[in-house]
Amino acid sequence: MNQTPKNIAVIGSGLVGSLLSIYLRRQGHSITVFDRRPDIRTITFSGRSINLAMSNRGWRTLREIGVEDEIKKIAIPLDKRAMHVIGEPMYFQKYGKEGEAIWSISRGVLNRKMVDLAEKAGVVFKFEEKVWDVNLPETKVYTGETEKSEWQEYQFDIVFGCDGAFSRVRHKMQRRSRFDYSQDFIDVGYKELTIPPNADGTHKLDKNSFHIWPRGRFMFIAMPNIDGSFTCTLFMPFEGEVSFERIKTKEQAKDFFKTYFPNVRKDIENLIEDFFKNPTSAMVTMKCYPWTYWDKVALVGDSAHAVVPFYGQGMNAGFEDIFVLNELMTKHGNNWEAIFQEYQQTRKPNADAIAELSYRNFLEMSSRTADPKFLLQKKIEKRFAAKYPDKWIPVYSRVTFSERPYAEALAEGDRQEEIMQKVMQIPDIEKKWDSDQVERKILELL
Repeated sequence: MNQTPKNIAVIGSGLVGSLLSIYLRRQGHSITVFDRRPDIRTITFSGRSINLAMSNRGWRTLREIGVEDEIKKIAIPLDKRAMHVIGEPMYFQKYGKEGEAIWSISRGVLNRKMVDLAEKAGVVFKFEEKVWDVNLPETKVYTGETEKSEWQEYQFDIVFGCDGAFSRVRHKMQRRSRFDYSQDFIDVGYKELTIPPNADGTHKLDKNSFHIWPRGRFMFIAMPNIDGSFTCTLFMPFEGEVSFERIKTKEQAKDFFKTYFPNVRKDIENLIEDFFKNPTSAMVTMKCYPWTYWDKVALVGDSAHAVVPFYGQGMNAGFEDIFVLNELMTKHGNNWEAIFQEYQQTRKPNADAIAELSYRNFLEMSSRTADPKFLLQKKIEKRFAAKYPDKWIPVYSRVTFSERPYAEALAEGDRQEEIMQKVMQIPDIEKKWDSDQVERKILELL
């Protein structure tokens, strides 16, 4: 079904806002994007980004508008984890089957590209224009210098809130009756650091790996960029024995890196400089419902469902919102009330599922990856999955290399975990892990 052109506002020019605006332009609507920040193409990036991991869901959304190949040129495929455990040589863990990979992309590079593509499609951007208020029933948007200054009023038919975890649009919706809202901060913060390229422009570490230094309560990760550098992220508690509050001087920072990350000490000067220059950021899980208001306003991406970044699915989940919205626009035509109702009903359970999965992955990556029992369990699962690929798809693959609902991945993952808990109870499992007995047990429990 075709849609009658509408005048639509998108609040937020981030990845989700700019991509959504391209999709809406393709449906024939006129689009204005507002952002309180300057045009991302004119500034150096702020040092608050974890590199993006584009996986199947994200690529599907880009493929639909024909830009997948163009974006792949600015991305690097990672087909494995490189584990840096103290006292052991570095070792690799494959992510999936042959040919399966996540793709590392710099957020700044991708966002600039999206804004370019949106402008090319005829989207109007209003940068450095802050939205202070939205009149929901009348879809009026108010912008101005400050909360007290004179405001400009714009009239639209529909407003999309793509303005992130601390969304202004959602803030307005929260004041309505029976609007559910929760936010949970974890007690771990993150800081972005950089490992520069070698003098000849090559990468200092294996460039097709996602590098992890798991250290229990804290960890360090590194993802490659196309310029030969790595964007690194240090995840660590805000307070406590090993924490951000404890590292106050360059000497303390130097000791910290030398003690826990001995194999990056060649880049220690650079890491220390970044440590004191870049902000320490917090991480939040944000849930709300409903995501829409009548046929007039809808939240998309982080403004509806911010998650902690430990599954690398925040952007992928936001892009999947757009993919689903687009299908519903085609299905319901001009019935925006039906589009919005079905959108929030289908997406909400999946958003809750990826929030839960992301939080669990945080626990797993930081502490369990060094636990021998856990590693043995993973080894048994891997062996079984290789032999019976149709009977056992690991949760990671369901989330990352599939387009099936997140809610299904969570439910199947829980079922598999239950089975594995029983298998791990087998006496002498350490000796028998690769025996027929274990295999039969799994088949029987399935």
